[in-house]
Amino acid sequence: MSEPLHRALGLTDDEAESIEEILGRPANPLELAMYSVMWSEHCSYKSSRIHLKRLPTEAPWVLVGPGENAGVVDVGDGIAAAIRIESHNHPSAIEPYQGAATGVGGILRDIFTMGARPIALMDPLRFGPLDDPRSRWIAEGVVSGVSGYGNAVGVPTVGGETVFDDTYRGNPLVNVLCLGVLPTERLVFGRASGVGNLAVLLGSSTGRDGIGGVSVLASAGFSEEDDGDKRPSVQVGDPFEEKRLIEACLSLLDEGLVVGIQDLGGAGLTCATSETASRGGVGMDVDVSAVPRREPGMEPHEVMTSESQERMLAIVEPDGLDRVLEICERWEVRATVIGRVTEGGALRILDGFDGEVLAEVPAASLHEDAPLYDRPRQAPDAPPGPSADDLPAPADPGADLLDLLADAAWVYRQYDHQLFLNTVVGPGDDATVLRLKHPTTGTDTGRGLAMTTDGNHRWCAVDPRQGTAMVMAESVLNLACVGARPLAVVNCLNFGNPEHPEVMWQLSEAVDGMGEACRVLDVPVIGGNVSLYNESAGSNIDPTPVIGLLGVVDRLDERPPGATLVDGHRLVLLGAATEGLGGSRWGHAHGAPGGRLPDLDLAAVVDTADLVRGLVADGLVDGAHDVSTGGLGVCLAEMAARSGVGVTAARVADHAALFGEGPGRVVVAVDPERLTEVLERAEAAGVPTSRIGLAAGDRFAVKGLLDVDLDEVTAAFTGRLPEALGAGTASR
Repeated sequence: MSEPLHRALGLTDDEAESIEEILGRPANPLELAMYSVMWSEHCSYKSSRIHLKRLPTEAPWVLVGPGENAGVVDVGDGIAAAIRIESHNHPSAIEPYQGAATGVGGILRDIFTMGARPIALMDPLRFGPLDDPRSRWIAEGVVSGVSGYGNAVGVPTVGGETVFDDTYRGNPLVNVLCLGVLPTERLVFGRASGVGNLAVLLGSSTGRDGIGGVSVLASAGFSEEDDGDKRPSVQVGDPFEEKRLIEACLSLLDEGLVVGIQDLGGAGLTCATSETASRGGVGMDVDVSAVPRREPGMEPHEVMTSESQERMLAIVEPDGLDRVLEICERWEVRATVIGRVTEGGALRILDGFDGEVLAEVPAASLHEDAPLYDRPRQAPDAPPGPSADDLPAPADPGADLLDLLADAAWVYRQYDHQLFLNTVVGPGDDATVLRLKHPTTGTDTGRGLAMTTDGNHRWCAVDPRQGTAMVMAESVLNLACVGARPLAVVNCLNFGNPEHPEVMWQLSEAVDGMGEACRVLDVPVIGGNVSLYNESAGSNIDPTPVIGLLGVVDRLDERPPGATLVDGHRLVLLGAATEGLGGSRWGHAHGAPGGRLPDLDLAAVVDTADLVRGLVADGLVDGAHDVSTGGLGVCLAEMAARSGVGVTAARVADHAALFGEGPGRVVVAVDPERLTEVLERAEAAGVPTSRIGLAAGDRFAVKGLLDVDLDEVTAAFTGRLPEALGAGTASR
């Protein structure tokens, strides 16, 4: 007996019954296909919406919060910033180049659909271990996809992360963030209005590549064995078409020709038509036969669920159609009327506007009325492993330190990060800084926008609530190190199978940890993405919430000092020391990933961030770097390797103080003549200080623990990734 169609499409029996109740009749195959993509985890957030509601989302500067294509904040001077983060994990595991490339294309459309010009990309990436050939193949393909699309479309990739760990073997995480700017008056929403207005499909023709796409791939786990079957679901991108589409859409918006606009991402035409109609409280008739196709013989369900790239749906008034077509012709962008806004709330799919009705469903039932599940939650029965606090002291702390160093320069040097000539601080530092220019006039405001992306699966595997809060604290300190104050958060929540109670517990705890931290740090969450079913061969990834934090540099008089040292400067640790190796990278490397996370005082983090921000803004420090992964030892080693200046440190008690990842601390390099002023400002702010050493010479030494040649530190820091990936010959 064959499987019922709804099950083959990924719908449960209960969901199929709900659809029949909504329609008052059994759904036909096209309607089932439309519900299957819109009610998928990727599009509906049916397992996570109940938890996401607990996040703080409002602030006076927030113009658009969660629920639209991108979050938008007012950054002053008549300028708004739009920001969004998305995942393309599953497609990238199957076709690394196209999976990553189309992830970039999709996030760009999320930004310019709000009326913003994309000005920067970031790519937090996570792969399996470097000694695994398939993981290296995926990493090379993903990096090539990001650079191939971003460089060609003309938007700089200005930062991100690159992590290699066994938990991502077979299931990489490819998260992509985009920032755009717009004059506040150009803000537009993805909603339809005005009965009789036209739905115009802009951009590429529709093909079979990407049928179901992320709406299918991101809603189930997979194994290497079924990659071939799922490969046709991966979209294929064209960055040059995207560039023309960006310019055409912004021209349409500048002339006020668009009532509403929506990109065709997950679920394709089904999503764009149902969401614009539902948000506007109207209906829509869609002529499926009018949709330009690049392949013969495509069925209506293929056209409606294809996620072919570089497409937008614009709602325009009939009187403006000729001008819309004229602008699109100028930019060589195809424009086709495929729909009409109607009264009521019905989305009808027709074979010709006067032809057969192929599907008729309430638009809101696809968008707003998707199932909402409160799935069972249960804490894991056992910790992730033994505690590093129980391990003996290492015989050679210097060798351990060298093993923890890795610079991602091989990755970001493949990206053009200077497009637009806005980049003040680029990839490789604590945070990126861009000049803030007016999007219409190009006038430099004298201020800057700062961004960082951060995540730490090791912390979150030990304690997802506190681990996520610690990631938030790290993000705020990263911005402080470049003189920026935080404005808003977007998040990409990467978790395993939501049908497993321990995974839902991890997600719920992470959301609460983020919410608690955001309230203390006074940073609203204005958007995000949830990626579930990140599992391979039945094994879930460690919980990996990724934070994208946007901030403002109020006075960008000169370039922030960065994570560097100056010969002869004093090294000062700001922030209270917190003991413990629980969840540390050192412990993980030694087979002890468990334990208890160090204490986190969020109020103290606020004080330290305020202090560091002021010191950087006033030019009182010549280097600043937060203490995070790898602890104080890695922090100092990275500063030394980047600047070519040695370190002589004292007052580091033992290996736990060297490798412990206690949160809320920053190392600053201070000119001896300014040391007293820095210490006095720290005392006035109530921030503990410790004078830990001197930047000088050609050795990296920590009294009583290690003494290594600076060249060894630099070689370990800069050489690891090029040795593993630089030849570009990794085989699958």
